[in-house]
Amino acid sequence: MNMATNLMPGTVPVADALGARAGRRVSWGAIFAGVVIAVAVQLLLGILGTGIGLSMVDPVEGTTPGATGFGIGAGLYWLVTTIVALGAGGYAAARVSGVTERFDALVHGLVVWGVTLILTLYLLTSAVGGIIGGAFRTVGNVAGAAGSTVGAAAPRVAQIAGVDAGDVREEAAAYLSDAPSDPAQMTPEQAQKEIARQLPALARGGQDGMRAESRIVDIVAAQRKISRGEAQAQVTRAKADFVRTKDNAIATAKSATDAAAGAAASTSFILVFALLAGAGAAAFGATVATRRRMR
Repeated sequence: MNMATNLMPGTVPVADALGARAGRRVSWGAIFAGVVIAVAVQLLLGILGTGIGLSMVDPVEGTTPGATGFGIGAGLYWLVTTIVALGAGGYAAARVSGVTERFDALVHGLVVWGVTLILTLYLLTSAVGGIIGGAFRTVGNVAGAAGSTVGAAAPRVAQIAGVDAGDVREEAAAYLSDAPSDPAQMTPEQAQKEIARQLPALARGGQDGMRAESRIVDIVAAQRKISRGEAQAQVTRAKADFVRTKDNAIATAKSATDAAAGAAASTSFILVFALLAGAGAAAFGATVATRRRMR
């Protein structure tokens, strides 16, 4: 016996509606809604956390928390807000999508997490990185343009004035090295400038370093009116102190680099843990929405 199906105008049979919904495994509209909710909740809680953090700063009473404790608290708060926001986004996406399978809901939650992560990285790189990169590119372009202008104008000016470019360079070198070649005729200021000019070659060592050291010894002997042997002893001690200071600076730089690398590695691990926690929260929220629907 065939039973007639009475339909109201503009309605769809329940079986057809369920079949159409079951054939659609991923609802991008629901995912977009979940991402919007996740980002909005994250921003709201972030602003709230900023207000809480600023309320704890009291420079007058001196009760401001330390940088270490403040950083740990901010990191934990960011982790909690990420879990809450992505959990809400995953729940909303699964609830709105109308899926009935837990796996489909899980996929919706993970896609919400992935899109939110990509959107966040895009906003950070396009906003902050674009501003900083644009500023440095502007400075570089201005400096390059200025250098090109000066480099192109100098020979032209020399040509108009009837002065050879080689003469201009020799005259400039004379201005820069106005110290007498005889150390005994140098003023104290000229002696200091000449020693400073020889220090880079002394640090490099080799033949240039030996010539620079001999030049410095002559200057010290002439300026202090002591024998060359005494001047050599003083320069040797100063050179040893310089090498020791340089070695200490290198060791300090290496130690700071190692500490920075360790901190960067720890931060990377913490960030990975936070991202995985966010993915778990989005997946959990989506599966909870499915279980509640199936009851």
